[in-house]
Amino acid sequence: MNENFDRAPGAGRSRNFPADPGLMTGAGDADSKTPLFNQREPLRQPRTTPPFTENSIGSVSDMPDGDYRRQSRPPQSPNSNNTSASRGGNDVDSMIKSSKLSANAPEFVPLGFNQYDDSAYYDDSDAYYGEPTLADTVTDFLGHLSSSPGSFESDVEYITGILNSWVTTEELLKELVELIYTQSTSIPNFAYTGARLCNYLSHHLIITPASGNFRQLLLIRCQTEFQQRDAAVRGEPETQKKFHSYVLFLGELYLHLEIKSGQGPPVRARVLLGALKDLLISLFSNPVDANLICAVKLLKLTGSVLDDAWKESGESHMGELIKRIEDIVLDATCSRDVRQMLLKLVELRSSDWGRVHAAAAASSATPDNDPNYFMNEPTFYTEDGTPFTAADPDYAEKYQEMLDRQDYFHDVYGENGNEVYDFEDEMEPEIEEAFEHFCLESERKRQQ
Repeated sequence: MNENFDRAPGAGRSRNFPADPGLMTGAGDADSKTPLFNQREPLRQPRTTPPFTENSIGSVSDMPDGDYRRQSRPPQSPNSNNTSASRGGNDVDSMIKSSKLSANAPEFVPLGFNQYDDSAYYDDSDAYYGEPTLADTVTDFLGHLSSSPGSFESDVEYITGILNSWVTTEELLKELVELIYTQSTSIPNFAYTGARLCNYLSHHLIITPASGNFRQLLLIRCQTEFQQRDAAVRGEPETQKKFHSYVLFLGELYLHLEIKSGQGPPVRARVLLGALKDLLISLFSNPVDANLICAVKLLKLTGSVLDDAWKESGESHMGELIKRIEDIVLDATCSRDVRQMLLKLVELRSSDWGRVHAAAAASSATPDNDPNYFMNEPTFYTEDGTPFTAADPDYAEKYQEMLDRQDYFHDVYGENGNEVYDFEDEMEPEIEEAFEHFCLESERKRQQ
């Protein structure tokens, strides 16, 4: 049997020598072939490697390129003498003994560490090249929230704490607003999370310069884009695409941005209500497919809320918008698919945006005020198989016909409407015998 045989699972599969002879048992024994540690791949050197002496490494010829890129000494031959290897091991030991690092330290945080992406501050050679900026930090945070939106609730407080330590001047606050606005209108499907983040920061950021707090500066930034709406809806496809992202972000912002009042619950930003109406009018003013699709998305997102807000103030803006959509369906040269989208939107609004109101109380419920009045009624079938319920206008007549038919087949149907079979007349002799045997066996087991 092979002398290297080992009963441990997987033993003997890897017999590579480690790079450092100091890790071998009996470094001076030329016949020794079993290392203390079996390594499939060399360990990655830390970013802050202490300067090795000329003879600190016995052999690196088997290491992949780059693992010891900071060493100035070329690789040695595997046949280097053991004296040089021992001296290298002693140098390493002396540096470890003189180190001021402590294993009992409560926490070690490298300079420039970022829990989301610290690789951004190192180049390909692992050399640290500067402190992270506010833009780096915010980009990391937003990228994390974009890839893991479910962690928003657990991470937003920590993110806000970091931003409060960063944003200490008016210039930095404006930079933060611009970064969040840009990311929310450029990262796909990030408008929802971006609007939630804006609402949280508007209530929890500490700094409030004379030019305005976070919410006020954000609305000023949105106003800048709003003023260019008429040119944007007629611009190049790329310009229209950016404008559509802005429109949908503003819709999310209207749904999530809350303004605390002195009395009562928080309210939505009233200024955004009028802005969304003007944006929809601008989109409909140039009824190309891209603009119409954006308008449909915005109304599906905010239509019910906008409709309720305008009704409360006695305004009929939603009716005017729907009338404009109907005119576009009749006159505009939009594609068939977009025309179907517009028709579905009109249908959605006619059904109160798909909302189902609470059913009337059982005592006052009638077929007129409760759409679920006949929900639990049984379903019957006519002679030709047509189903009908109590909600059917001809229910009484069809039900009487069914009763008459049951009376006609009285000998076939029982009282509960189920068909009655005479098992004794229909059983084959063998089946009848087996059935009697089964009954006798069942009775015998029951009596035991």
